[in-house]
Amino acid sequence: MSILIRFSGKRIAQPFKSVICSSRLISQDQKNPLDTNKNSNPQHYDIIIAGGGLVGTALACGIAKNKVLSEKRVLLLEGAPPFKGFSGGQYGNRVSAINNCSIELFKSIGAWNRISSVRYKPVKQMQVWDASSDALISFNHDNFSEDVACIIENDLMLDAIYGQLESTKNVTILNKSMVSSVELRMGGNTKNIVCLKNGDSMSCDLLIGADGANSIVRKEMGVDVFALNYERMGLVATLELVDPGDNSVAWQRFIPTGPVAYLPLNDTMSSLVWSTTPNDAKRLAALAPNEFVDAVNEAFWKDFPKNDIVTNALGALNSIMGSNNLANRQYPPKVKSVVEGSRACFPLGFLHASSYVSTGVALIGDAAHRIHPLAGQGVNLGFSDVTNLIKVLSDAVYAGAEIGDKHHLVQYEQSSLIKNVPLMIGVHGLQRLYSTTFFPVVLLRSLGLQLTQNIPGIKDIFLKRAIA
Repeated sequence: MSILIRFSGKRIAQPFKSVICSSRLISQDQKNPLDTNKNSNPQHYDIIIAGGGLVGTALACGIAKNKVLSEKRVLLLEGAPPFKGFSGGQYGNRVSAINNCSIELFKSIGAWNRISSVRYKPVKQMQVWDASSDALISFNHDNFSEDVACIIENDLMLDAIYGQLESTKNVTILNKSMVSSVELRMGGNTKNIVCLKNGDSMSCDLLIGADGANSIVRKEMGVDVFALNYERMGLVATLELVDPGDNSVAWQRFIPTGPVAYLPLNDTMSSLVWSTTPNDAKRLAALAPNEFVDAVNEAFWKDFPKNDIVTNALGALNSIMGSNNLANRQYPPKVKSVVEGSRACFPLGFLHASSYVSTGVALIGDAAHRIHPLAGQGVNLGFSDVTNLIKVLSDAVYAGAEIGDKHHLVQYEQSSLIKNVPLMIGVHGLQRLYSTTFFPVVLLRSLGLQLTQNIPGIKDIFLKRAIA
């Protein structure tokens, strides 16, 4: 089977396995037909998106699907080889908890039908508790009438987005394209110039930095960055559970080394996300399968030491509030096995750029912000950036402004900051708050958690922040 790729009006047959989709897709290990070279006039695009991944690819698709922006020429620079598609077999260990706004983005670009027809797991409830006390909080809608979130594999989301890009005419995808340097309009140039490591270059009116936490685009902007290394690693794995029922609850427990969580995948399987010290993460990743299963079960079920002052204070609070923690507590299912080859580790950190935009350039996703995964909001913030940026660009073009006009880009920055900053500060605060066993801190956080659980109005605010 072969697929046709259009290069400057010519059709070239390629084996299907080398290319998945895109109306124009180019691999840099082939002769580059963009006719770009540092010593000649570079090929010009209206928009260049530096960095693919979920957020950058979603932006390219969103621009292509927008009626006002659909005529803009877009180049998506993807450092990875052509995407091989979603196999639908064994569950991947890279999954995300997707909120309602992200689902609306998928629907707007036509990707949701593909996702919903393959597999995803609705989350009806989230339960979070502190191993250093009996404090807990649970999130769910009244009578479980709506989902709190849904768990989707990253590769399935990419597959659905690429599937929509197949029918677009204005997006070119350049794979194996590593950006070496950029020259921005803000420096006095009339265009942004992007140079690749193979020597090719291209220009654009608007450059989008979707190139991750080590963004070259952000560095060239010269903006200040607040960054922290949490000195923690995230460990992920795919687990098979013992008698999980309908498995629609996301469980998270704060243990002394960090939070450990189950995210449901189907009725019998969940995805593990465990934040711990680098040495512990490496130790866990190297354990024999049966020893690893024992370690996970212990993390969720072990009775950790508790301070009597904390225990008595919580008991008094619950008595005043008329609640019974032990009666309301649910326990997660135990783990039966870990899927072979599913364990992986990654570093955790915090990052926020002081500015997301300048003339002719904007940052989205991890290039602009990075947070701890304990609230599962990292990729949702990136998708929120995509939604906000598409609206701003559409309004600008409709009004007759230039695509890279800073006045309009600032509106994107403002709308994103309103959502991003409070959530990022809250998640960072939680990470710090739950990274100690010092009993005065344990007392304060436990009382706060229990008060939030017992006062519906406060809990509803947190729930809306998490799913919006």
